[in-house]
Amino acid sequence: MGKNKLKRFAENETFSNLFQPPLEEVLNDKFELKGKWGNSYFKNINPLVLELGCGKGEYTVSLAGMNPQKNFIGIDIKGARIWRGAKTALENKLNNVAFVRTRIEHICSIFAQNEVDELWITFPDPQEREIKAKKRLTSSRFLNLYSGFLKPNAIVHLKTDNRQLFDYTKALVEQNKFNVLICTTDLYANFTNDPVLGIKTFYEQQFLGEGLPITYLRFVLNHPGPYHEPIR
Repeated sequence: MGKNKLKRFAENETFSNLFQPPLEEVLNDKFELKGKWGNSYFKNINPLVLELGCGKGEYTVSLAGMNPQKNFIGIDIKGARIWRGAKTALENKLNNVAFVRTRIEHICSIFAQNEVDELWITFPDPQEREIKAKKRLTSSRFLNLYSGFLKPNAIVHLKTDNRQLFDYTKALVEQNKFNVLICTTDLYANFTNDPVLGIKTFYEQQFLGEGLPITYLRFVLNHPGPYHEPIR
C-alpha cells in the first residue's frame, strides 16, 4: 500500500465529519447515529440528502455549499477517496456535510425508516454484464433496500456516462410506474444553466474529455413497492 494511502487512512481517523463503523457494528445494527442524524449530529431537522458511491465527494460538498438549508452525507467504501471529500468539507467549514465509509449493501444499518429525503447516484459502476445486474445501484434489489430509510415520495437522481445503465434504469422506472421529473440523454446540451446539474466530478471531467454525453434521470419513488426488474 502506498504511503499516500496510509497517510490518508490515518488522517481519516481524525476527521470529525467522517464515520467508519466497524463491520461487526454494522452487521449487528448498532450504529449509534441511525435515526439520530438530525438531532445528534447536524443539530437540526433539515432535509437529509445522500450521495451513494460518492468517491471524492465532489457532489456532496458542492451540493452542501449551494444548499445550507439541507444536510448531506456521502457514502463510499474507498477510504483514500472519501478522505478528499471529508477534508474539503472541513477546510470550507461546511457544517451540513458528513461522510460514512461503508458498503451500500449495509446502508439500512446506517439510516432509520423515513430518515432520508433524497438520493444522488453519480457515475456508479454500471455492472454491464447481465449476471451483475442485481449489483447496479439502481436495480430493484437496491431500490427495495433504499425504501427502508427513504421518506414517501423521495427523489432519486441518476447521473451517468453509461448509456446502458441509463436505459436499464429508465426501463425499471417505467416498469414500476415511478413519476419521472427529468429524463435526458445529453445533459449539457439540454440543461445549460442549472448550477446543481452542472457540478462535475473528477470522473465526469474525464468522460467529457473523451466526448461522452452525460445522461441524467430524476424520478420519484411515488409508491412503497416492492419494486421489480424491467421486463425484457
